[in-house]
This record gives sequence, C-alpha cells and structure tokens, in this order.
Amino acid sequence: MYQVRIHGRGGQGVVSATEMLSVAAFVGGRHAQAFPSFGSERTGAPVVAFCRIADTPIRTREPIVAPDALIIQDPTLLHQVDVFSGLQRDGTILINSARSLEALGIGEFAAGFRAERVLTVPATELALDHVGRPLPNAALLGAFAALGGPILLADVVAAIEARFSGALARGNINAATAAHRFVLQQQRQPAEAADA
Repeated sequence: MYQVRIHGRGGQGVVSATEMLSVAAFVGGRHAQAFPSFGSERTGAPVVAFCRIADTPIRTREPIVAPDALIIQDPTLLHQVDVFSGLQRDGTILINSARSLEALGIGEFAAGFRAERVLTVPATELALDHVGRPLPNAALLGAFAALGGPILLADVVAAIEARFSGALARGNINAATAAHRFVLQQQRQPAEAADA
C-alpha cells in the first residue's frame, strides 16, 4: 500500500487534491481511499488530508502516520506544523515553492533523503499562469506523477476532467502538465551534469 499525506491551509484545495489523487489511482486501475482531517474549519487554518493507494481493497480507515510521500501545499507550514512526522528516509517530499530547500530552511534535513525524492515545485505560480488563481493542487498532482510513483500524468488529467469542466479543467490540466514537465527537467539536470 502506498500512503500519501497532503498538508496545506484551508482554501488551498487540499481536500480536492486528495480526492483527485484517489480518482487518478482508480483510473490507473488501483484501489484508493481519500479523507481529510480538520482542526478549525476556516480559511487559512492548517489542513491535512490522506490518500491510500493499493492493488487490493483497502480496509484500514485510520489517519496516515507513516506516509510514503508528503505533498506540502503551503511552505509556511514547514516550521509551524510537524509535517515530516512519520516519514521514512526513503520517502518522497514535494513542496510547493519556487525557493530552494536551503532557502526554505530545510536543506540540512533534506540531505538525509535521496535528492531525487525531495523537490520544490512553483505550483502556485503555475496555477496563477494557467488557472488564474493561486490553487496549487492540480499542479502538485502533475508534479507528483512525474516522480514515478503510483499514478501517471494521464491519470491526473482524467481526474481533473472528472472534477472540473471547460476553461477550469483546461487550466488545471495545463498547470499539471507544466509541473510534470518541470519535475522531469529538474531530474534531468543532475544526470546531464554528471555526463559533462
């Protein structure tokens, strides 16, 4: 079973992100489960949501305490909430930010992980460019699909089309595709530098 925990703030589409992630898993032929956990239900308050993906039916219903992957939609949570709780050293961390890990103040912490599994992606900027609103969820799912995990970009596109229609669907698909491309380019750079 592959477990994903998504951290963000109320109003950023955290719950929608886990729902679209679970739909993407279903489209890819897997079983999935998505559910949120709220503290105070207000815009800007910390929100966490969970998604499990498996090849067999999922029976457990507890919150995810040992995730395989973290998606952090709001980098201001990095030093306010223990977002890394339970993550193993072979886990994946995807952070919505145009800043480097060092600039975010987690460079030393991130050094304990495989470099290709800890990434920042300017998802808010991509959402603004393609959707016209600062909602990073679809872009982050596109980026997540590029990491070689349990979903593909085509699955994310199908999940976006199931949730949205018209210009909003097209914008979110474009943001997800741009984020997917961004991650693939980031992954190629170290390999190209090593070949030089």
